Amino acid sequence: MGWTDERVENLKKLWQDGLSASQIAKQLGGVTRNAVIGKVHRLGLSGRATPSKPARPVFKAPRPARPAVQPAAPRRLAEPVSAQNLPVPSPVRYVEEAPGTATVLTLGAHMCKWPIGDPSSDGFTFCGRRQDDGPYCLEHARVAYQPAQTKKRSGANELARSLRRYI
Repeated sequence: MGWTDERVENLKKLWQDGLSASQIAKQLGGVTRNAVIGKVHRLGLSGRATPSKPARPVFKAPRPARPAVQPAAPRRLAEPVSAQNLPVPSPVRYVEEAPGTATVLTLGAHMCKWPIGDPSSDGFTFCGRRQDDGPYCLEHARVAYQPAQTKKRSGANELARSLRRYI
């Protein structure tokens, strides 16, 4: 459906009344929101007198007040504890984990992430040993991070050898 003079006048009136492009398209019928926006732009209509407003007001319920937190009363022991009743702790020993004990599901933040085996096989694991800095344990970090190699100083023999390629 085309833009007749009557429809253009109706569009101008509805636009000045503050209706949105979608609302105008519904009232005119046979046109889309984008067609209304395009026609308004081509006509050079200025801003509306009043901006369009939502059909119903938005109501926000006030938030309920937070209950005040009461400090917990200190706990009291039923009977006094003597040094004789306490168990003697055993000395803590660092147990070296065997490499290849961690899977994708058991791999933690401070575990070595060095892959062991073929990722497509069922027996694929990660090293899993404790690491403190970086993704690998000390042993695997030595393999992963090699020191930079120094360049050979080219002497006369090296220069002659490289020039033979071009002769």
